Amino acid sequence: MAGHHHGDATAGRRPLAAALALIVGLLVAEVAVGILAGSLALLADAGHMLTDAAALALALVAAAVAQRPPGGSWTFGFRRVEILAALANGITLALVGIWIVFASVRRLISPTDVHGGLVVALAGAGILVNLAAAALLAGPSRKSLNVRGAFLHVATDVAAFAGTAVAGALILITGWDRFDPLASLAVAVLIFWSSGVLLRESSRILLDVSPGEMPPEDIAEAMLAVPDVVEVHDLHVWTVGSGFPSLSAHVLVRPEGDCHEARRELAAMLAARFGLEHTTLQVEHARQQRPIGTELPLARP
Repeated sequence: MAGHHHGDATAGRRPLAAALALIVGLLVAEVAVGILAGSLALLADAGHMLTDAAALALALVAAAVAQRPPGGSWTFGFRRVEILAALANGITLALVGIWIVFASVRRLISPTDVHGGLVVALAGAGILVNLAAAALLAGPSRKSLNVRGAFLHVATDVAAFAGTAVAGALILITGWDRFDPLASLAVAVLIFWSSGVLLRESSRILLDVSPGEMPPEDIAEAMLAVPDVVEVHDLHVWTVGSGFPSLSAHVLVRPEGDCHEARRELAAMLAARFGLEHTTLQVEHARQQRPIGTELPLARP
């Protein structure tokens, strides 16, 4: 029995568009002020924000493509385009982080003059703009890994601008320009963390790993507790796209049991307890009766 409530593939499109407009405006200002102030921290974060803008644009495109219905060879539709977008965002974050580390080390060795006042002023504006963008994306990011990728780009910028503002203030107070590349290294740490989150989650989906909140062992145990079910094997749990977990399994019921009723009860239980609304269950009678609770391997090679 299969359900087809796949969630909202277009969730977050308007917030993504609004956040993109905010980020592009700030990016232009940050590049200009970073050059005038001679601040690597600002230019480094501008590079990060360029990936933010690209991430938001990519997320918008992916959300639009994911909305297309299944057809032809694309039997699951285009929902994994959003996952590919999240993976791409994770890779770009890692590359930007590597560049920032390289540039920061060079600045630590050979520091340049930094205008702390300009740095503090733009960093303050950056905090406000990114807070607004993050607030727009926070809700949709809980439903879509695609939007979460864009959200993580923006959220790390909030902390990055805070670090940049502190660096600018310390430069004004002490005159020690190395605070600027040190702030850049802190930005890089945040970027690598965000990259790791996206790469781990998108890779798990692309490799068809079962969702962390749905251990196959727990699901099989719950299925075996349904009346008349005596065996569950070839159990597979995976995620097609954000908000679209799926399950398939071969189920055996008692020879005197009702296969149709067992399938209905299994589908209802899986939807209510695990949120699995897209299920494919092959239900058949067992050749011989087994004691209730007998468990066989969850999946046969």
